[in-house]
Amino acid sequence: MLRAAGVLAAAPVSAACTGSPPTPPLVIAGGVAPGVYVNLAQALADIWAQRLELDAAPTVLTTAGSSQNMELLRSGAAQVAISQVDVAEMFANRIEASSPRSPRALARLYDDATHVVVRRDAPYTRLADLRGARVSIGPSGSGYQPIATRLLDVAGVGVAGLGTRAELGLPDAAAALRDGGIDAFFWSGGVPTDGIRALAAELPIRLLDLADLLPRLRERFPVYSVGTVPAAPYGLPGPVSTLTVRNVLLVVAGMPAEQARTLIDAAFAEQPSLAAASPAAVTIDSRSAIGTQPISLHPGAEEFYRSTKGY
Repeated sequence: MLRAAGVLAAAPVSAACTGSPPTPPLVIAGGVAPGVYVNLAQALADIWAQRLELDAAPTVLTTAGSSQNMELLRSGAAQVAISQVDVAEMFANRIEASSPRSPRALARLYDDATHVVVRRDAPYTRLADLRGARVSIGPSGSGYQPIATRLLDVAGVGVAGLGTRAELGLPDAAAALRDGGIDAFFWSGGVPTDGIRALAAELPIRLLDLADLLPRLRERFPVYSVGTVPAAPYGLPGPVSTLTVRNVLLVVAGMPAEQARTLIDAAFAEQPSLAAASPAAVTIDSRSAIGTQPISLHPGAEEFYRSTKGY
């Protein structure tokens, strides 16, 4: 069994204390519930609690998503976070690369696809058609609000060009579209996303095809890739071109290398448990996991991947 004592950062000790104090609980910044982020964060917490002799079980935080997770990581309120790599890059650019608070990756997890969801009978076919429409761009603190803003800018609409801007999470956005309160909403997540699949079972939907915008968007933001949402998961009229973004498991540069290696080693040892938490995790392996650019791997993670010949 792996031993965490001496690996996890110890709490400050006064001179009057004797012996080793308990190590503080490991806090993991997850995401909205229900959702892939929070499910994977809980699976990791369970794995680390079972495989590592921790003084206390890891705590999983329910959050708005990537932006809030990165703020929690930067501030030290969380020691581990899951984030889209584009949001992680934005935070990394605000911190000196040599800072112990600079983000470092343990692994690439899976890729998100951007969904721009409308009713099947709506008149919108391109993102530019949303000028003047009632649109949810996602809540502040989420990873997909920056994507929505960037896409709308490239489309020549901008957030200011919307008729009404809402900042709804997925459950509320799906309900508002179903009930006629909004015309469209943005979401970034794995395919299929349960909330959108449930909506499609109640209401015929379409996803706006982003093919006309992707070359310009990727010229400005190379962190994004091009992908396809197949028709079958949501009963769409046909496949849709969209942008994809990697999700990464993050710590800070100041985490000891032994701790970082211990965490990722335990996670890969229980990869089937991660896959059980979400179908998105089925593709996680040591070769794909090193693809965390532009966020550098933590040295402890590098040691792990070299030992598995994945690096």
